Amino acid sequence: MLEYDCDNFKALTFFDITHEFSNSKRTPRTYLEECLNQITRKDGEINAFVTLQPDTARKLADASSDRWANGQQLSTIDGLPIGIKDLLETRDMPTQMGCEAYEGYFSGNDNAMVSALRDAGAIILGKTVTAELGGAHPGPTKNPFNLDRTPGGSSSGSAAAVAAKMVPVAIGTQVAGSIIRPAGYCGNFALKPSQGGLHRGERQTTSMSTHGPHAGSIEDMWLVATEIARRTGGDPNFIGLQGPSNLPTPVKPDQLIFLETEGWTIVDAKTKEAFLRLLSQFESNGVTIIRRSMSELVEQLEQNVSRAGDIANSITSWENHWTYRNLVNRSPDKVSQRLKNSLSAAEAMTPEDYAKNLLLREYAREAHKQCSTVADGIITLSCPGPAPIWNADEDKSKLVNWPTGDPAFNFATSILGAPCVTIPMLSVDKLPVGIQIIGQREQDYYATQLAKWTHENVPKVSTS
Repeated sequence: MLEYDCDNFKALTFFDITHEFSNSKRTPRTYLEECLNQITRKDGEINAFVTLQPDTARKLADASSDRWANGQQLSTIDGLPIGIKDLLETRDMPTQMGCEAYEGYFSGNDNAMVSALRDAGAIILGKTVTAELGGAHPGPTKNPFNLDRTPGGSSSGSAAAVAAKMVPVAIGTQVAGSIIRPAGYCGNFALKPSQGGLHRGERQTTSMSTHGPHAGSIEDMWLVATEIARRTGGDPNFIGLQGPSNLPTPVKPDQLIFLETEGWTIVDAKTKEAFLRLLSQFESNGVTIIRRSMSELVEQLEQNVSRAGDIANSITSWENHWTYRNLVNRSPDKVSQRLKNSLSAAEAMTPEDYAKNLLLREYAREAHKQCSTVADGIITLSCPGPAPIWNADEDKSKLVNWPTGDPAFNFATSILGAPCVTIPMLSVDKLPVGIQIIGQREQDYYATQLAKWTHENVPKVSTS
């Protein structure tokens, strides 16, 4: 297992070594081999990848090496080895979605994001493990910092692959908390973009799903997101990710809202202590932290997101339930009991229930918009503490509610459709705990700038 210290842990990065590609001190091929060697050493126990294509990757890395040597690189991420969450279609690998019912399934298509990455010269190294259909039922992936613990879900393989230094970047997806929470548990940077900011390709069914990168650095995170956006734009009816394609510059916030969300009441004592110390260090750096007691608008937002979990789960369950019903009818023995339970809850809903939750979501979004007059952004935890131990449902008669960790700190931004950036700023009992900087919709770059300033200027906090 890797030892984690938020002050000294050095992740695998790409942006800061590409200058070596031009003078041949290093090449995309040698960089790829370093990644493959790490996968060989670590993935037997971590299980981050479900599919790998090393031979194809080597050919792509050789072509990228030639382009860099001749000054003809296709983009800033030409030669970047990357993992793709196994929910997204890839024309040359199966898309099995962590579900036995899709074992061996080949669509023959590329997801829009995958196509953009190929066009930018990135090297699709393999598919990373996902929880079943991007839901709550876990896959086999373990947390690189403690193999008894979950890496988070549903982007479990993507989070673990970056944390274990197998790849510098991996793509995750989120409906409730599947980018931000695993990034928090694994000490990664990650971007959940504004809703619709990065084109989801074939995955348009649910109104709150987003795709975004996990990365070892905030620079790699942003470069990958913008190189994709330049080629795909956003989802239908969305303008797409906004911001320059160069490295983000840090911007110091004057004021940040501390948003408790429904998660604050379940935070363990050590994590709460660490986070409050972190907030005091913002204040020591001249940043005003605005709490709910200090602003009627912030209090209104808190009230509107106090049931974000129920809102998010109800909306998503309703939008997915026809797909799930067909799947259960077709392959009843090849889906989990968790998925069947989710289907039962959705089928107990009515169209009026769905409409009510859509309205509640709109109220929350309006309350968030009003808070733009109060502060530059929002700060909160990415997860309610270190990654929990996963006991594999030892009691089959009583399924664990959140086997990949509680998404309580993630539901709010999911219903808001807001951009958030996770930063590794805390270590609790030698395990990562992330924080998130949240922006207004379509202010992804600004949120990234605030996050970069935070990471570079606010002292990190460790407790044991």
